[in-house]
Order: sequence, then C-alpha cells, then structure tokens
Amino acid sequence: MLLLTHPACLRHENGPFHPECPDRLQAVMQALEAQEFSTLVRGQAPEATREQLLRVHPAAHVDRILGIRPVEGQAVQIDADTGMNAHSAEAALRAAGAGVEAVDCVMRGEFARAFCAVRPPGHHAEPAVPMGFCLFSNAAIAARHAQAEHGVERVAVLDFDVHHGNGTQAAFWNEPSLMLASSHQALLYPGTGDALETGVGNIINVPLPAGTDGAGFRRAWEHQILPAVESFAPGLIVISAGFDAHRLDPLAGLRLVEEDFAWVTEAICQVANRVCDGRVVSTLEGGYDLGALARSTAAHMRALMRA
Repeated sequence: MLLLTHPACLRHENGPFHPECPDRLQAVMQALEAQEFSTLVRGQAPEATREQLLRVHPAAHVDRILGIRPVEGQAVQIDADTGMNAHSAEAALRAAGAGVEAVDCVMRGEFARAFCAVRPPGHHAEPAVPMGFCLFSNAAIAARHAQAEHGVERVAVLDFDVHHGNGTQAAFWNEPSLMLASSHQALLYPGTGDALETGVGNIINVPLPAGTDGAGFRRAWEHQILPAVESFAPGLIVISAGFDAHRLDPLAGLRLVEEDFAWVTEAICQVANRVCDGRVVSTLEGGYDLGALARSTAAHMRALMRA
C-alpha cells in the first residue's frame, strides 16, 4: 500500500493557536512509524499542475491562491477560519498533487490502495471559494483526474468527516458521473448537507444528530450510503477521511471511536472489492484531538491494508 506525504505540508500555518496545525500531521506520521506499518511504500507528494487544478477550480481561484505568498513570518487571512503563510501555496499544491499521484498509482495497478497524509484539507474548498481550512478541493481534483487521464467513467467520493464536504458537493452538483456520499453532524459548520440536497441524484447526504454514537453511524452507512455506492458502481472510490467525528474531538459532537473508523473503512473496501477491483484512494481531512486523530488514522490504515 502507498503512503504519500510531503514536508511542505508541515510548514503551512493558518495562524497561531489554530486547530488545523502542523501538529496534526506530525501526530499522524508518528503513528504510522509503528512496526505494523513498515510495509507501507512511502513516497513524496508532487505538486498538482495548473491543468489538474483547473478541472475543478476556475483560473481566478487558482491564481488567487497561488499568488498569496507572504514573506517568512507573516500570514494572510483568507476568511475567519482560514489563513496562509509563506509555505501554504506549496502545501496546497502538494495536498492536491498527492491525490493525483495516488490515483495514477492505483489506476496503473501499482497499488490497490493509497493514503495521502497531507494538509491543508480540501473538502470545504468550493470551486471558487476557499474556506473551512481548505484551499483546493483535493478529493474532487483526484476524482476529475481519474476521469480525464484514466478514462474512469464514474468516481465516488465517500466522506465521513464530521463536517459536511460542501466543496466536493459544489464541484459535483450537476455531474451525474461523480458521486458524493457523506455522513456528518447535522446543523454543524458549514451548514450544508441536508438530506434533501441531492444534486442530480448523485449526492447522498446523511446528517446525524449531535450525540450519535458508533451504532447510529454504522446504521447510516450500512443501510443508506453503502447500498447507494454499490448501485452507482464507481470505477474508483476516493475517501475524504476526516476523524473529527471521534468522541474526543473538540470541534464537534458525534461519539465515534477508533473501531468505528476501522469498520467503515473495511466496509468501503468490501464495496470497492466488488465494484472496482478494490481501488481506493484516501486523503486526510479533519481531526483535531491529536491522540484521537493518530489512533483513528492508524485504525483506518490497518483496515485499508487488510481489507
């Protein structure tokens, strides 16, 4: 299995005391240094090309983000939640490029599965609007690349982050060959993700009430999301792997534990084994309690490696 990351992703800063901080990625990478992950093939994420970004984002958005390069030690605030420092543009290019490289490796048959340990995350970045700690829509870019370069007819992005992936939804809204299936806490940031938001029948949103535990989460995936994904029959599955639905996460109110993330990952992989020769690319999204994030990512990786 392939693991992609890059040191540039550790140098991006949103600002002081920000929850989306380099410590997150450091915690993940430290967890993945355990002996059980020694068989992972580790690679460096390339920068996404302009052409790859333009499959999801208009040129004005790409130019704006790549043009924000403050001098060392300074920062620019994009919105109330999202900032950029001197290294953010490169980190954003690497985060998007990791998904592209992972798709290439999986579609060429070099690996069945790949995980992108990157930041900034991507699922809140709408085509023309950076927001929610996100600059480019990493999962959507990966999906579009699979279609453009590998001829994949249908791609599904499956998102279990506690926050709704409004950016992926906006990118896919009128695209019947692309599916977004998401579970998330209802009425939480960014306020989207109602069950009635269905695009052209390709969007599956399952908002969960605050306090939902693993049993409720598993029911949502088993009875609503996974059957829809199997019926869609994608040629590739991309996971937006956020771990902030964990019960210890400070930014939300769901009650999942590590075993729930392992369960959903294995269930996704079982669907992938049936419909797309097991091809799965996963990319890191949220998760803001460092210990819970590290343990949950490790559980996710174990399931990806064995399923």
